[in-house]
Amino acid sequence: MTRARYRKKPDQFVIAVQLNLDTDGFVYRKWGHEQRCKQGDWLVDNDGDCYTVDAQVFARTYRNAGPGRWVKTTPVWATQATEPGSIATKEGATRYERGDYLVSNNEDGSDAYAVSAAKFEAMYEADPS
Repeated sequence: MTRARYRKKPDQFVIAVQLNLDTDGFVYRKWGHEQRCKQGDWLVDNDGDCYTVDAQVFARTYRNAGPGRWVKTTPVWATQATEPGSIATKEGATRYERGDYLVSNNEDGSDAYAVSAAKFEAMYEADPS
């Protein structure tokens, strides 16, 4: 599978808060599967799409852009799915359809997730680096 490198468009930010509570976390349903959030993970609102992000991944890939606002600054690698399926994520799994993007935070394809084509194309642009 050939992946291309992309960067988040400069005007694309998320609203996020870290789950800094004495908790065992919680389980929720999203993307067709159960997702798990742990103490220290981040609750993210990405233009109305709400989900959690692993604490270490968030620290490595986002920078603060003001109170509660965060911008993803690291590149991602992505390819469009040729058929429907499901991809394992750090929080659980995500179902995807043909044409959706399979995105990873790492060039080797690890730390992956899926994004609809429309959302991906609105949020990301090719990174010529």
